[in-house]
Amino acid sequence: MTFIWFALAAIVTVYAALKLSTYADVISTKTSMGGVLVGTILLAGATSLPEVTTSFSAVWIGNNDIAVGNLLGSNLFNVFILSCFDLYYRKKQLFLQASHDHLYTAGIGLLLTFLIMISLTLRIDYTIFGVGIDSLLIAVIYLAKILILGRLSKTNQLVTQPEKPPLTTPDSSDMMMSVKQAAVRFTIAAIVIMGAGTLLSITGDQIALITGLGSSFIGSFLVAAATSFPEAVAVFTALRLKNINMAMGSILGSNIFNLFIIAGSDLVYRDGAIISTVSSSHLTTSIGIFILSLIATWAVLRKRVSSAFMYMLPSLLVVVIYFVTSYLIFINS
Repeated sequence: MTFIWFALAAIVTVYAALKLSTYADVISTKTSMGGVLVGTILLAGATSLPEVTTSFSAVWIGNNDIAVGNLLGSNLFNVFILSCFDLYYRKKQLFLQASHDHLYTAGIGLLLTFLIMISLTLRIDYTIFGVGIDSLLIAVIYLAKILILGRLSKTNQLVTQPEKPPLTTPDSSDMMMSVKQAAVRFTIAAIVIMGAGTLLSITGDQIALITGLGSSFIGSFLVAAATSFPEAVAVFTALRLKNINMAMGSILGSNIFNLFIIAGSDLVYRDGAIISTVSSSHLTTSIGIFILSLIATWAVLRKRVSSAFMYMLPSLLVVVIYFVTSYLIFINS
């Protein structure tokens, strides 16, 4: 029965998260808020809300490994699905069409991931107002990135990308929806996803006990995949529309936001620095994220390739390293 409840929670999470993206798109389209800044915060936050509720509720039930593993595992899974779709659309060589503007976001992601690796290695249990010093540093870097992005957007120092197509094809009711209606429905979907995310954490914790696989593996693999499915759908839709920049931006933005959620989870956890309490197997996940992100960055930086195989090589490496990392997490959990 636990597995059935987990599956139902995952289905509700995916559906509610996709609705969140639709309503967020209506709000950003029909108001004067935003270009790049509002789109990044609103849409990335919407698709990442399952990770927020799942990790926070995992802390509340006393399972920090699922809280942190869910976030790190989601980042690992996000780069994996991007590479899988790149292999599926390999003839179009979409990575070669991606804007180099993504390197700024990718660099921030690599910096935050490296900070997580250091924190998991040193295990510094030093807090300020109950929040780990490492989590505070993550939050400062993330917020600084948002402020800088906003200023660059206002001064037009970012290269303007083509107008982003919607993540899903809106029906007539979406087109006629007012901003107020979208905001109300966004709030309702957020409440639903909070409940579903909480159920994912509780059932994930029970599955870890039933199977004996360990909370770190369940959080990094099973729960992470379930909460990352909305990003997978968004990336698939973007690539079908031949918008590699939207796909790449969605993944990079979501990954950075997920790392920021670790700081939020530390705020919820009041007994010390949360990173110092989790399994060492999360270091394997962090290293995997760092390597996969470097490979994805290399795939975008290349100007040309000599053959179809050389084009596919980065994505093939990502797929192989993802499964190797998952196996290492499994045997160490």
